[in-house]
Amino acid sequence: MSRAELDKQPSDVQRMFDGVAKRYDLTNSVLTGGIDAMWRRESLAAVDPRPGDRILDLAAGTGVSSVAFAKAGAEVVPCDFSLGMLQAGKKARPELPFVAGDGTKLPFADDTFDAVLVSFGIRNFVDPVAGLAEMRRVTRPGGKVVVCEFSTPTWSPFRVAYMEYLMKALPAIARAVSSNPEAYVYLAESIRAWPDQRGFGAMMEEAGLTRPQYRNLTGGIVALHRATA
Repeated sequence: MSRAELDKQPSDVQRMFDGVAKRYDLTNSVLTGGIDAMWRRESLAAVDPRPGDRILDLAAGTGVSSVAFAKAGAEVVPCDFSLGMLQAGKKARPELPFVAGDGTKLPFADDTFDAVLVSFGIRNFVDPVAGLAEMRRVTRPGGKVVVCEFSTPTWSPFRVAYMEYLMKALPAIARAVSSNPEAYVYLAESIRAWPDQRGFGAMMEEAGLTRPQYRNLTGGIVALHRATA
């Protein structure tokens, strides 16, 4: 099965996610011990959708996060560039209006959405700053851009243990449950190479977003970033 490298060529990333789509949600729950559900709830709260809001769920995968936005009364559009993910999502959640799209070249007009959320997806963009700029473009002035992404644990001993888990235990667990275990070697490498909380905040500013702020979740394993378009 295929995996991407850290240069994140879009065709490689796309094939990789096509290969994990079938068991993607199950694998994520197993690898995180179910904590991913809490991270999704915190992301929902950061967006704070209201009935009638237009929300873009970018790099939405199979649409797991989109369901909560729809239940809140928002008009949510799950968008991903992996056709395998979109097919799996449409099969599981046929009521959602899935859209195929590249995060660095979004197929939406300016100022279309009240908020954009990307959960654990921007790390896989070939150009994250371009992706953030696209999120700003399609969000109305004053709207929210929310990014939930793996980050750097704040406590040094925990950080060391976490990195050991990423590089050793995570791929081993993935071999037992994933349809493409090699993809999770890339996952571990990409998390280790990703900027820390402040570094990603600087990327948001570079993309033209204003007032970036973040909140650590689970000791900094994940950071919930928010900025204004």
